[in-house]
Amino acid sequence: QVLPVESGGGLVQAGGSLTLSCVTSGRTFSLYTMGWFRQAPGKEREFVAAINWSAGSTWYKDSVKGRFTISRDNSKNTLFLQMNNLKPEDTAVYYCASQRGRLSDAQSTRSADFDAWGQGTQVTVSS
Repeated sequence: QVLPVESGGGLVQAGGSLTLSCVTSGRTFSLYTMGWFRQAPGKEREFVAAINWSAGSTWYKDSVKGRFTISRDNSKNTLFLQMNNLKPEDTAVYYCASQRGRLSDAQSTRSADFDAWGQGTQVTVSS
């Protein structure tokens, strides 16, 4: 199984924007719900956003609602996370992963329900 590859992280000032990308291979991307998680130093990995396999539904962590937008391009096996109005508390390593089970409509926020994690991309927001 080939793991996903995240990109697009960087250093940005508070109020700025970044767009993360995650390219996957090795499994049929269009059959899997995909999610973004993040992990800050000294903290546990936490859910950020997810999108179901058909892109018909999305769900978000409360603190990012209205600022972050998750999307996917099934023709390019790519997942995106548009992040606007970034805050210092958004600083973390961001990971993408696919939810276990094909064609699932379960709106999970648990990292244990996801697998095939990438190496992550660092997002740093300065105040």
